[in-house]
Amino acid sequence: MYKSVLIISDNIFLITNFKKIISDLDFKYTSFAFSYSYNNKFITENDIKSLGLTYVNVKADHIELLRDYDLIISSHCKQIFPEMLVNSVKCINIHHGFNPYNRGWYPQVFSIINGLKVGATIHEIDIEIDHGPIICKKELEIFEWDTSLTLYERTLRLELELIRENITSIIENNYIAQIPSIEGNYNSISDLDKLCEIDLDKIDTVGNVIRKLRALTHGSYDNAYFRDKNGEKIYIQVLLKK
Repeated sequence: MYKSVLIISDNIFLITNFKKIISDLDFKYTSFAFSYSYNNKFITENDIKSLGLTYVNVKADHIELLRDYDLIISSHCKQIFPEMLVNSVKCINIHHGFNPYNRGWYPQVFSIINGLKVGATIHEIDIEIDHGPIICKKELEIFEWDTSLTLYERTLRLELELIRENITSIIENNYIAQIPSIEGNYNSISDLDKLCEIDLDKIDTVGNVIRKLRALTHGSYDNAYFRDKNGEKIYIQVLLKK
């Protein structure tokens, strides 16, 4: 059983609900600490105080992390864990994608476009991104009315299901992880950037265009765009109503 656990997350919704799950399950012999990334610009002072958060730089602080914790859990942490850290202490990732498909950034975006599976995965961290042995995962259906935002919100809720169902076995270190049978694929931030500009002269099917706009519609975020005659960006979102 792990005695000292650090959970690093840059998502307030997940932090709040993760803390509730831990409180409900009442781990008597394990202490938990919660941190956020040192460069996170969206977590407020009120969030920090109300949730008892500290900031962490996993690259700069890895020696202290090795000293203070025997399990580190990443849950939407926007930092790459250094090799020394993942090779010296158990590190686990909670990922909003269905590994090994569309590993990396924005899996819901690419799943809408390329039709590969989407869901949530808990896996051990190795030196590659979203790549290690899988502890558990669940798939989500992609509906024709899903945008990036609606699909992302459903994956967050699915992640919480997986946390509640599996956190005890993870803390007690009695789970069985499986290495994926295929490597799958990986998407970077630059891969998303390449999708965002819409070529108005490109010939494509209406279905493909709608899928692309669905995938790039994420609430108030400016993603898909084309350029007007003056070269200015004109942003596009799609509204779907069932």
